Amino acid sequence: MIGGGCSRSPVSDSTLRRTLEAIDGPVTARVERARAAIRCVVWTLLALRPGGFPWISVCGRRLTGWYVLDLDATILPCTGKKEGAAGTYKGTFGHMPLGAWVANTRECAAMLLRSGNAAPNDVADHKTVLAAALRQLPLPLWSKLLVRIDGAAFSHGLLEHLQSLTTSRRRVRWVTGWAINTADEQAIALLPESVWTPALRQDGQIHQIKGPDGEWISYQVAELTGVRDLTGWPEGMRLIVRRVKPSRRDAKKLTAFEKRTGWRYQIVATNIPAHHGLSGVPGSGQVWFVDALYRDHAEVEDRVKAAKRVGLGLLPSKSWQLNAAWLLAATLAADLDAWTRLLLLHDEPELAGAEPETIRMKLYHLPARLTAHARRRTVHLDRTWPWAAAFTTAWQRATELPALT
Repeated sequence: MIGGGCSRSPVSDSTLRRTLEAIDGPVTARVERARAAIRCVVWTLLALRPGGFPWISVCGRRLTGWYVLDLDATILPCTGKKEGAAGTYKGTFGHMPLGAWVANTRECAAMLLRSGNAAPNDVADHKTVLAAALRQLPLPLWSKLLVRIDGAAFSHGLLEHLQSLTTSRRRVRWVTGWAINTADEQAIALLPESVWTPALRQDGQIHQIKGPDGEWISYQVAELTGVRDLTGWPEGMRLIVRRVKPSRRDAKKLTAFEKRTGWRYQIVATNIPAHHGLSGVPGSGQVWFVDALYRDHAEVEDRVKAAKRVGLGLLPSKSWQLNAAWLLAATLAADLDAWTRLLLLHDEPELAGAEPETIRMKLYHLPARLTAHARRRTVHLDRTWPWAAAFTTAWQRATELPALT
């Protein structure tokens, strides 16, 4: 899956089918336990490398000690008659698996195969994926976890479940999208202009767009918590509202309230305290930071696209069981791709963030010869290949990794 055509003799269809058929429930459980064990070793090695563990940064603030988990669903279109294939809420046809990615390491921690007509905000599915992802994460005894989910998955039950994940040894903060209704719009109408502050980009600069008359208009955010009645919702929940000038593409989607005010509104729900924020991250309770933190969730789309290029993008069989096994293999490929970048290419900017196709061409599909002499194999690289040094460094680092025990 990662090599993508680099091998001259891929396995036959019948061999692949027999392998996938053997991946039943017990085998899947053993594979998941092995993944978790290897991930623990990888994270230990990451902490020992130069620069340490890859903590994410938002608005110039590093979230040291916070493990960030992004949940997102994606559509896998198909044209044939496959088990579970159905019409999706976006008008396409296929399957809609739900996955969880670790934003720090870009690993795919869990993936659940779902039918195409699965509800985007199905609470049971999100609970299943969250539980599977937590089993994969080698979190320390006293851990801090941040969960980010987009507005399509919004539901009261999901927020209650996220709130319940906090234990005496694990602190869980969450940021999710919010479905705006009439009560929300009425609360927004009560906000005075003085409470609106500029929204920030990921680099900490004010988020601005150029208006129709050439003037610069900033995106704006405000606290809605004290205005909107949150009785019955999780204790300590906050609402952050964001407003932007609508584009021509948004004109048909605007509500009567938005047309009257001339702004398009979005709301973010979170349990991050306003005064204390995320522990160890100064200013993380401010409305502009919470908004930017939620917007950073969009990077999961890049992880989904990359996973589709290493096997997730196309389910090979009509059988649900075979496709579920294929999905497991795709998550393994995504993990191997992430580990290769983190452990072997972390100081190669051109390769560490490259697309899978680029990695295949520059690192895996080498102009080299393999020779054997005296029971010893030697790889002869073309010295003119621009990435020969990067491959040599990666190979040397791979051979120096400690053996798994």
